[in-house]
Amino acid sequence: MIYFKIDWAPNEIFFKIGPLAIHWYSIMFIVAFTLGYYIIKKIFINENKSIDLVEPLFIYVVFGTLVGARLGEVFFYNWDYFQNNLIEIFLPIKKDPDSSLFFGIIEGFKFVGFRGLASHGATIGIISAMFLYKHKFKFNSVLWIFDRIVIPISVGGMFVRIGNFFNSEIVGNYTGSSFGIIFSNRGEIYPRHPAQLYEAFGYLILFILLRYIYWNTNLKDKKGFIFGLFLICLFSIRVLVEFVKESQGGNIESYLGVLSTGQWLSIPFIILGFILMLRSKKLN
Repeated sequence: MIYFKIDWAPNEIFFKIGPLAIHWYSIMFIVAFTLGYYIIKKIFINENKSIDLVEPLFIYVVFGTLVGARLGEVFFYNWDYFQNNLIEIFLPIKKDPDSSLFFGIIEGFKFVGFRGLASHGATIGIISAMFLYKHKFKFNSVLWIFDRIVIPISVGGMFVRIGNFFNSEIVGNYTGSSFGIIFSNRGEIYPRHPAQLYEAFGYLILFILLRYIYWNTNLKDKKGFIFGLFLICLFSIRVLVEFVKESQGGNIESYLGVLSTGQWLSIPFIILGFILMLRSKKLN
């Protein structure tokens, strides 16, 4: 029997200045976007693309990620709540009769940050943003862009899941053994699967794989191959981890059952990944 328990009670706040608090989750996003910027810049230099195109690409990815992830959370998981609280969709606040904002100027709300973000929505948001970017800057192929941005996105996903771990959210199921993480800051005494870390580790391996393929093989020249492989691997990791993850609910899970909402949403992306890989030879 494996005996490996960790009592996890982190301080979610990285630092605080007066009423302003910066959370570890936010820091992980900053690290992910910053690292992604430098990875893409290196790729553009390698391909003799103008580095002036990197900054707008970064902006498109950031907005596509945040807007898509937020809308994914709203419509895939919590529409029952947000349909009655529309103001909270794009503002980092939540109703609370005992709180106020801006030193009491606005009563009945508290600042909570953007906690509700869905990775499937982020994927849709980024894909949409890249089509706009391709049109704006006259790229010949949107697949060329996808094959390259998924490399930093994969490692970015790792940092986001680490942020979830600091927040003690998206937790795994109880292990029923002496192995796991006790999220004592949630008032718990039994160990759970560290589902966030499982997923983060999977994304790290995916990053290493995609980076190797890009820098050491000619497969990057097959338009759609790396993007397709990314979709298959990333969402297969998501499907597998969901089996040991506490249900996050959602309308799809309620209607279809059997699998979780996250698993149902992953299946179309996996299918798309196989289609892209099979067609990658014909697109060159």
